[in-house]
Amino acid sequence: MLTQRFAQGLELAVRAHDGQVRKGTRIPYVAHPMAVAAIALEYGADEDQAIAALLHDAVEDGGADYEQEIRERFGARVADLVMGCTDGVPDATGQKLPWKQRKEKYLAHLEMATSDVLLVSGSDKLHNARAILADLHTVGESVFDRFTASKEETLWYYTSLSEIFSRRKVPVAVALADTVSQMRAYEQGKASE
Repeated sequence: MLTQRFAQGLELAVRAHDGQVRKGTRIPYVAHPMAVAAIALEYGADEDQAIAALLHDAVEDGGADYEQEIRERFGARVADLVMGCTDGVPDATGQKLPWKQRKEKYLAHLEMATSDVLLVSGSDKLHNARAILADLHTVGESVFDRFTASKEETLWYYTSLSEIFSRRKVPVAVALADTVSQMRAYEQGKASE
């Protein structure tokens, strides 16, 4: 059962992502954490996990100050879940580690992460992969131009994520593997044209 805490989590997510849009779109960014929370709930998340899903990008995109606010408002478990899903906190100048270094570090982290973190992180990655796949069908390969990484690096990352979530038996693993398989099949189909 969701309580007022969940509504407060949504309110904070809206504030943390105010004015942000999904890369290369006009979709308000907050639509993503809302979708991640919905996926997490579909796969058995409790309220803390659902709140963490709403806030999973707050620190990464909104700044390090959000960690303390999340900890104070929602408790250590939610804050720890959010930090377990954060692959890079901007430094004082707003910079993060280079993309490949952050992703390799995050993949290594997932090998040891708790099942709570894996459910929220897997829900995030599933929503992102589904968005990429949908955009492949509507805008084509230009979807990859939105990202820091190349098409090959993006496909490597999602394949690596899928392998880890499958090996760790995360509830979303089958859906993620299917989505990544479709992304690769789309690319292979384009390559053979």
